[in-house]
Amino acid sequence: MLLLGEKYTFSTLELKRLQKQFDTINTLRYKEKSANEVLLEIKKILKTDRLTLIVLNTKAKVDDEIIQFLTKLKYDEEFKNIKIISMENFLEEYLQKCYIPEDNTDLHYLDDIKPLTFFQQTQKGTIDYISAFLLLFVTFPILFYARYKIQKESPGNTMYIQDRVGLNNKEFRCIKFRSMSSDAEKDGAQFSSENDPRIFPWGEVMRKTRIDELPQIINILRGEMYLIGPRPERKHWIDIFEQDIPYYNERHMVKPGITGWAQVMYPYGANAEDAKQKLMYDLYYIKHWSAWLELKIIWKTIMVVLDRKGI
Repeated sequence: MLLLGEKYTFSTLELKRLQKQFDTINTLRYKEKSANEVLLEIKKILKTDRLTLIVLNTKAKVDDEIIQFLTKLKYDEEFKNIKIISMENFLEEYLQKCYIPEDNTDLHYLDDIKPLTFFQQTQKGTIDYISAFLLLFVTFPILFYARYKIQKESPGNTMYIQDRVGLNNKEFRCIKFRSMSSDAEKDGAQFSSENDPRIFPWGEVMRKTRIDELPQIINILRGEMYLIGPRPERKHWIDIFEQDIPYYNERHMVKPGITGWAQVMYPYGANAEDAKQKLMYDLYYIKHWSAWLELKIIWKTIMVVLDRKGI
């Protein structure tokens, strides 16, 4: 595949996923180059590689000559199998995430992401209540064992109750098993990190297997959360993210969830860039919600738990 421009930069994780689909990934810088230079490089790549996809990844104005060349390319018998796609559509089709504009010039983006319809909410709510009761029944022994292990390794309250932001930006009391020491935030709010010294051994097991999230079944039964949806975040971090990440509040169109598309597609976040990446997956989930996607997330969550991986 050929990336024309550098508007969006793929992460290492995304490149690994794409390398399973494409033998070669070429990047062609467009900025500060003449149309002739760009065309010569495109033609060179067409001759040397079995190109199947051209991704338009540029914010800069594209010269008429390049547009004409790409348009004619689709009708050339030799290159008729080459697909031309925008970066926005590429991310949704190949990486199942939504592109987030870096400025406010693309306001139609607000129309693309819409809340779930009444029928979808009813369908999802029914599935979630049934799933919550089944999950509570199946995991009852685990809940008791988890409390025992927490008390043994880190004396104090076994539950961690914290205000989180949910549907329509309204805060609610989110319940989790405590996986860090009781004084973990004595110096203020901070992201958890890999090998975080505040996490005790059983806490690490709970985080990797998502056992620490199980008490949120109560939040589902209260109607504050879904089984599947964007993870509920603290207002402290949301206020910070909103300053750096356009459209961050779009994730509050639906109730938050115990697990979600972002959780099974991206590792634990440690900064604002990670929050932006997760938002892209959350927005894809909202935009493309379906019962099939719900089942896919449940299956991937089970795989995460069985493999004891963060992703």
